[in-house]
Amino acid sequence: MFTGIVEELGEVVAVEPLPDQAARLSIRGPLVVSDAGEGDSIAVDGVCLTVVDHAEGVFTADVMSETLSRTTLGALSPGRPVNLERPVTLATRLGGHLVQGHVDGVGVIEARTPSEHWEVVEISLPAALARYVVEKGSIAVDGVSLTVVQVGADRFTVSLIPTTLAATTLGRKQAGDPVNLEVDIIAKHVERLLGAQA
Repeated sequence: MFTGIVEELGEVVAVEPLPDQAARLSIRGPLVVSDAGEGDSIAVDGVCLTVVDHAEGVFTADVMSETLSRTTLGALSPGRPVNLERPVTLATRLGGHLVQGHVDGVGVIEARTPSEHWEVVEISLPAALARYVVEKGSIAVDGVSLTVVQVGADRFTVSLIPTTLAATTLGRKQAGDPVNLEVDIIAKHVERLLGAQA
């Protein structure tokens, strides 16, 4: 479980193909690796991955074909920056919202509107996810916990403060770039429970 508060901007060091269209990612992230052990989880652009090895500030994780095809991780290449977060502990402040690291779909940045103090970003929303997104609700975009400003049938907007623009990949992404989306898990559970009662 994560909070969507990015701890470190990491960098992809290598992408090694594995059998069955899987891949092994090597990612530099000295902070998140500092207390990591084999089998620990680290969120990479919002995708929960398992550490299989680490040394000198770099960790490796195996990514199966399902994850590569359903997230933006399949397009990663050496040199690309990625958002990194270690899992929450019982002693951690929950500064964002409950994030599982299980990507629900991929959206696309449609537009960016800068202003003096923040930037409004419009992101396309897969139709199957639209019912889980509400104004002033939470959504994780590339692993970043954000508050929804406006929502439409197939898109939503978020406002990015200077800290988010500087400390995450969202400050670098442009119109046309894909992003991982994870909707609020509570909304999905409520829908399931209400559907079971019908």
